[in-house]
Formats: sequence, C-alpha cells, structure tokens
Amino acid sequence: MWHLLLPLLAQVPVERPVLEAEHAREAGAVALVRATTSGTPRVRAMAARGLGRLENPVHRQALEPLLASPSPLVRAAAAGALAQMKVARDWAPALASERDATVRAAIYEAIGRGAPVPPNAESLLAGGLRESDLGARTGAARGLESLVRLNRRTVTPSAATLTALRAAFASTASEEFRIIALLVLNAARAQDTATAAAALADPSPQVRRLAIIGTRRFVQDPSPLVRVEAFRYATSCDTLAAGLRDTDDHVAITAGHALMERGCPSAALSAVAASGPNWRRRGNALVALARRDTAAVRRALPGTAGDTVWQARAYAAQAARAIGDSVTLDVLARDSNPNVAAAALRTADDAVRALRSDHAGLVLAGTARLAQAPDLAARLPRVVGAFNRLTGGGSMTMRDPREALLKLIGQVPDTSTNALLRDALYDRDPAIAAVAASILTARTGTAVAPGTTALPIPPIPPAHYIAGLAGAQARITMRGLGSMTLALLTSEAPVTVGVFAQLAEAGQYTGLTFHRIVPNFVVQGGSPGADEYDGRSREFMRDELGFARNARGTIGISTRGRDTGDGQLYFNLVDNVRLDRDYTVLARMVSGLDVMDRIQEGNVIERVEIIRRPR
Repeated sequence: MWHLLLPLLAQVPVERPVLEAEHAREAGAVALVRATTSGTPRVRAMAARGLGRLENPVHRQALEPLLASPSPLVRAAAAGALAQMKVARDWAPALASERDATVRAAIYEAIGRGAPVPPNAESLLAGGLRESDLGARTGAARGLESLVRLNRRTVTPSAATLTALRAAFASTASEEFRIIALLVLNAARAQDTATAAAALADPSPQVRRLAIIGTRRFVQDPSPLVRVEAFRYATSCDTLAAGLRDTDDHVAITAGHALMERGCPSAALSAVAASGPNWRRRGNALVALARRDTAAVRRALPGTAGDTVWQARAYAAQAARAIGDSVTLDVLARDSNPNVAAAALRTADDAVRALRSDHAGLVLAGTARLAQAPDLAARLPRVVGAFNRLTGGGSMTMRDPREALLKLIGQVPDTSTNALLRDALYDRDPAIAAVAASILTARTGTAVAPGTTALPIPPIPPAHYIAGLAGAQARITMRGLGSMTLALLTSEAPVTVGVFAQLAEAGQYTGLTFHRIVPNFVVQGGSPGADEYDGRSREFMRDELGFARNARGTIGISTRGRDTGDGQLYFNLVDNVRLDRDYTVLARMVSGLDVMDRIQEGNVIERVEIIRRPR
C-alpha cells in the first residue's frame, strides 16, 4: 500500500513547517494538530503521519475527524497514524462506508494493531480476506498478521479464520499476500497439506522458504534462500555433510552448525575448520565444533588464531572460550583489533585495559567482566575515568558503554560517586539520566527524578538539501562484488534520507564493512567499529515510521529503540514483516539484488554515491 501513497506525497516539495514540527517530537504536537486543519490535503496527510509517529494516543482526537475527509490520501494517512498509535476502536462503521481500497487497507492494518484488541477485530479481518481488491485483501492479511504476532499469548485464530486464510492463499497469486498469509499460518501452526504443497511449488523463493518453516522438513531447492531454511530442518547426517560443500556461504555455514546440533560425526566439519575454502567457513566450523569436538578445535585453532583477517581471529577467540583455552585467549585479548580483544577478554586486568578504548564494543566487554570482579571497588577510579572520558567525547551514540559504566559505578556502594551521579541526572541522554536517578534513589532511599527526560533534537538538513533529494538514488559499490542502486524514499523519510545522504557525500561510509550477517533476515553494516555499538553518526537519528515496508531489498536504519538510529544500515534479505512500523525504511533496491545476496561478513563498502534527478 505504501508505494501507492508515496507518489501522492511527492507531488510537491516537502513542507518545511510540518517537517520541523514532526522533528520536534512532542514539542511540535500543537503545530501538527493545527496542520491537520490545513486546506491542502497533502499537508493534512503529513500532519496526520507526524502525529502517528509520536505514538501518543492522546492525539487521537485530532485524527478522528480526518477519517471523514473527502481526500483518500488524508483518510489513509489518518488510519495509518492510528495504527502507529495502536489505537483500539470500532472500525466496522468506517469499513462499511469506505469505498477506496487503499484506505480500506490502512484501516485493516489499524484493526490488527489496536490495543487492547477490539472484540470484533478478528471477524473484520477475516471478512477482509474476501475483498475483491488485492490491495485491500493484502491489508486485511497484514492486519491479521499483526493481530496474531502482537497478541500471541491471548489471540489464537479461529478455525473459520484459518479456513478463510487458506482459501485466500489458494486463490491469490500475489507474492506479498502469500508471504503474509503463510506468516499467520506458521504462527498458528496451521499450515495444511494442500497449502504446503502449493507453497512448495510457488515460483517465489520467499514463499517456498516459509513453506519449509511451516512443514519443518528438508527439500532440495535451487534458491539459497530456501536451502538455508531446509538445512535448519535436515535430520540426515549425510545430507548435512553434503551441505558443507554448498556453493553459497550462508547455506554451508548453516549446514555446519546444524551438523553439530544433530549430533552427527564431526569429521567433515573438522576438515572445513582445518582447510575450508575461506575464513568465514573455517571460523564458523571452529565455533560449531567447539560444542562437541574439543580435540578437533585444538588442532585447527592455531591456524585460525594467527589468521591475518581479524574476523577469523575473533572466531578463534569464541572457540577458545568455548573449550576453555586460556592460553589462546590471553594472546588474543591483546590483539590490535578491538573486536578480537573483546571476544577474548578474560581477566579483570584485561577488562581494565579495555576501558581505555574508544571502541564501544570493547568497553562493553570490559564492563561485563568487571561486573563480576571481586575487587571492583579497588578498580572504581578506572571505571569513573572511562565514564567521564566517553561523556566528554560528546557522542550520543556511545550510549551503550556509558550506560554500562554508570551501572558499574552504581554497583559499588561508594558515596564519593554521588556527585558524578547528580551531574548525570542532567546528561544530554535521558537514558543515562534515568540510570543515575535509579542509582541515587536506591542509595538515598528517597525518590530521585532525572533532570533530562527527552532526547536532544539534532538539526534537520537544510530545506534545499532535502528538496534536492526528491527522486534521487544512491549507488553503493561493494569491493569485489559490484554495485547496488537504491531509490531514496525522500517523501516517506525526508530527514533520514537527508542525514544518510550527508554522511554518504562526506565519505563516512567509505571503507566500512558489513559485520552482522543473519541469513534469511538482514545484513548490517556501516559501523566504524564493525560492531553493533559503534555508530556512524554522533547524534541519534529520529525514527520516521509509517507505510514503508521492510520488504526484500529495502534498506533501513538500525536502532537501540525509538529515535536512536546511529547511521548503521541494514538490508532486508527477505520480507521482514515483523520489522514494519518499528524501523525506518529509507530506500528500496532498484538493481543489485544479486550483489546484496552475496554480501558476507567483512565485505567492504568501497563508496556510496548520491545521484540526484536532473532538474
């Protein structure tokens, strides 16, 4: 549905006042409410979307009148905003009177997200599965998926609903619809024989992989997307051993871990650990073997621990820890690469040394080790020094190590740190202020409130800069793999696109890697520390949630929670429906899906270019 709304929102340049009001978060709510009465449908739609992104149901009353707007753009935006707020209401009258399929789709999604669950939610959504319009029918399926996923402990689809869903699956050829329908059936463990057979024969690898998940059985398939799932359910040791020779790294690595989980002989995997075709397969084989074959790990460990590629040494550290090889760990704990040192860190002295680093992941590893040190009190000055140093650096995206250090300070009952904690009550980051307040409350026995309760608001890129990105593309060139061309969703996420483009044009992504690879989920990269904790941007980025989907080939911003994007990018390898409305999507793939599918851990971003549409 979102791709039908975006062209309407993109007809004229973004209205700056509405954008600034949305960017101000709750402080801009009054201006957004005022904008909902604008004479321009596009402004009313943008205002509705902005109110929805605040996720505060108190603004519901400003949205309700928009559901009667003569403009379907406005009605759809209002329904979408109420869905983002998870407002529970009786949508039956609105559905009965609404004739626009796009709006009906938005209403169905809002029904599925309402909390608490409206009594007629399931019956309305089941009825929507019989919609003649594909978009509206897909909206009903989305609503049903949300209803089941968000209320998994209390909502079980009825037999009638499941029957309607299977019938809709059988009569609908749309890949998107079939994916969502199978997600619901799988969640309900209700994939019947006929549906499974049809899904396994579907031309879409995404549909076939969901059939594998629903039936939990192994099948041969030409697509790596399907083979990854198949090997997760394979039970034959011969089949899994054959999977080690798969041409796709994702598949081979999955087969290797499954081989050990099934209790199969380790000889084939031992051979991979010793002389596999690349460090990724060797490293993963080593970690998988550590579960069951210590002798094989000890034979292969020296070669991997001495590899010139730091990621291989990090796998060696994981394996060494699993088998208790303290000698190898002590060597790797002093590795020049902080990720290797973090993986190998073992002693309290290692941990104190880690606190001197500016690498967030290594500092976090150090704090985790010191939290169990019997002499933590004696090491408190080092912890305080690390917290002050990172705080003085002024980077908001260093939240994780700072929060961990502050909790470590609070673990020691030493009132000499009370002054530091009182200062932290007014830290720029409300998460830090909240931790300080919690510690002081426990120490004093009196409720202490944080002085900072909202994130600071970084400036928006200039209006002319965002306007110049309308219709723009990004080209990401991967070293040795090729290029991917992305259409930037400037109308859907103007601030996010603007910040991303600024980072790209400043060369901030050049030379960075992809560090997180989760087959059939996402690949993530763009961290200067090649980890989950070191962000590319110094300030947090605001979420711009809405209709844009986490479909296969779309690109989003990783976060630590609401409004905490750090400039790291994730690429959706499949349709990740469960990420919708929780992560900002800023671009979709125009070309280069094959390049995305080949991205592996350690692959390097050679450059990111912004290609503007000719005036």
